[in-house]
Amino acid sequence: MKDTTLVIMAAGIGSRFGGGIKQLAPVGPNGEIIMDYSIHDALEAGFNKIIFIIRRDLEQDFKEIIGNRIEKLAKVEYAYQELDKLPQGFSVPAGRSKPWGTGHAVLMVKDLVKEPFVVINADDYYGKEAFCRIHDYMVQEMEEDREIYDMCMAGFVLSNTLSENGSVTRGACQVDENGNLKQVRETFGIQMLPDGLHAEDETGCPVTVEPDQLVSMNMWGIPPAFLAELEKQFPEFLANVPEGNVKAEFLLPQVIDTLVQKGMATVKVLDTKDKWFGVTYQEDKEAVVEAIRSLIDKGVYQEKLF
Repeated sequence: MKDTTLVIMAAGIGSRFGGGIKQLAPVGPNGEIIMDYSIHDALEAGFNKIIFIIRRDLEQDFKEIIGNRIEKLAKVEYAYQELDKLPQGFSVPAGRSKPWGTGHAVLMVKDLVKEPFVVINADDYYGKEAFCRIHDYMVQEMEEDREIYDMCMAGFVLSNTLSENGSVTRGACQVDENGNLKQVRETFGIQMLPDGLHAEDETGCPVTVEPDQLVSMNMWGIPPAFLAELEKQFPEFLANVPEGNVKAEFLLPQVIDTLVQKGMATVKVLDTKDKWFGVTYQEDKEAVVEAIRSLIDKGVYQEKLF
């Protein structure tokens, strides 16, 4: 069986979660966290290595809460996303505390990955179907050595990805007749209000999104050669950050979208009807606990996951 790796981005600060480490909040009946369910589903689908992208200051807590347990189930490695992990010639701007973004996070695994990998967020529940579809695509269809990057992504129905406790950011997708990604546009402030679905672009201007359109939840199937592209583009991004901007991010969806527009990548969109849930806000936790309980009651998961 072809090797495939699960890469989990867990270096986020979690500021909207009220100061806690939202990725490590227990949601299952035996103290399981959301990552436990993602790891369970990925291993079941056939992934055989796990890389956690974390911050150095979270390392001890992270290993105690999940890392040491998962090492008994699969090969585990760690990558570290830090503000000062920058290319030669660049330094952290004064006043910068925000991480450099998902593209920078994934770049941190460059020396650890030689096989196709799937990237996910630590605090998102994706469901079983997406892991199976991405794994099957990477094993059966992905052409790793193709000149044009051969990629895939899980496409979630927007209405299945909203929070009742505040707005969310999603990658709104346009898909062609062959199921390939035409465009992914980072869309902000998405929220269902009494007068309908609201959303904004990066400048705060209103944009139209539909409840049934597909969105990216940062679940990408990626060939290892793509990491060289991130390494190439990150210095270009840094060189073009306006002086005084301490919040600009090197975002994975934007990198991929640019490659698609230039004809340098194709991305197969693998749609899933599974309902996403996650802990974006402190108030989301109760709903996630209830959702996990419902899945256990339906037999999707065992009471004791591992």
